[in-house]
Amino acid sequence: MIKVSGLKKAFKNTEVLKDINFEVKDGETVVIIGPSGSGKSTLLRCLNYLEKPDAGLIDIGDVSANTERVKKPTINKLRMQTSMVFQHYNLFKNKTVLGNITYPLTASKKFKKEEAVEIGEKLLGQVGILDKSKQYPVALSGGQQQRVGIARALAADPHAILFDEPTSSLDPEWVGEVLKVISDISKKEKTMIIVTHEMDFAKEIADRVIFMADGHIVEEGTPEEIFDNPENERTRKFLRKYTNHSGSIEEETIEPELVTV
Repeated sequence: MIKVSGLKKAFKNTEVLKDINFEVKDGETVVIIGPSGSGKSTLLRCLNYLEKPDAGLIDIGDVSANTERVKKPTINKLRMQTSMVFQHYNLFKNKTVLGNITYPLTASKKFKKEEAVEIGEKLLGQVGILDKSKQYPVALSGGQQQRVGIARALAADPHAILFDEPTSSLDPEWVGEVLKVISDISKKEKTMIIVTHEMDFAKEIADRVIFMADGHIVEEGTPEEIFDNPENERTRKFLRKYTNHSGSIEEETIEPELVTV
């Protein structure tokens, strides 16, 4: 389970996360939606300490961290509980597709090379690009690179996978293939938190939807509750920008006091 209590984060004088509280059950897929600048990506980055929170409690799996007095060994253990799939892939350009998966396993988790290769090839088969295993990222399409990133995240066998706008950098023709891979993972009851602007996808895949705005969790519920009968006017305003043609949200105008995170 993931449990977050009283999480806060500011950049200089701008509060980006304001007393965030939520839970994610084991095997649950939680999708976070909201306008740009609402703190969605910062929230994910705080969960694995890519950003250091200013305050709050984070529990992931069997690791608990009080962010105001946490020590480095606990941070390292917390990071081991999750894997991140980034917007911009973050692949090692000097390593092959298979090497991008095996290197973290041998370097950080001390797997034998043969074991790492077996895991890597199995996962590349699952995401549909085993035939690209000897190529380098530069030779791949954006959709293929993102599938490598997903396979790498799965290889670590984390408690949860965090997806930060996994399709935002893709050409439209590659979006569907990446969303299908993520959908297939969700059917295996892997704990996932997904930040996305793909509303049709969110409605289809989520067990629960969280709507964030202005650094707060404004509303959360089942996809039916959030998309079909939202209680909060701020949620309704956001969803009015929903386009049935594209299945995604048009960017909102960001309030002057907010920053894009």
